[in-house]
Amino acid sequence: MSESKLHLITAESLAEIDLNIAKYPADRKESACMPALRIIQDQNGGWLTNDLMDAVAEHLEMLAMAVYEVATFYSMYEHKPVGRNKISVCTNISCLLNGSEAIVSHLNNKLDIKFGEITEDGKFSLKEVECLGACAGAPMMQIGRDYHENLTPEKIDEVLQQERVAIAAEALK
Repeated sequence: MSESKLHLITAESLAEIDLNIAKYPADRKESACMPALRIIQDQNGGWLTNDLMDAVAEHLEMLAMAVYEVATFYSMYEHKPVGRNKISVCTNISCLLNGSEAIVSHLNNKLDIKFGEITEDGKFSLKEVECLGACAGAPMMQIGRDYHENLTPEKIDEVLQQERVAIAAEALK
């Protein structure tokens, strides 16, 4: 039997995971896999390691492979470090038809990174996603859990400045 990895999950994260487990029948703990992965990803600075996914599997009493399947299927889970603010840009049909290529180009130039990269200061990373479900507000992007729709270069500059101010304010705490 392999060594327990539960010690990798903080008490706060375990408590939050347990709140999610309680939403499901007792014999269906694995139903909390997606929120558990999000909680653990947040705990780890925005990305998952195999050891953390093993800990989730152990806590939910499911096969590690089943957790890996969930974590690799959905684009919301990261498997390598990301910037403090992960910017996900939709490039699906609605956004593409409404100018997402120009939005991506502006972000590339403004942040000096491409998809899959992190800014030198570690504050931003850029990810291409297929759909964020906000087609009526295309083109759009997501930073953290916040959606930004009907994007223009000017609106992007404003959003990035707000994020930088928030980062600086948090650093002063």
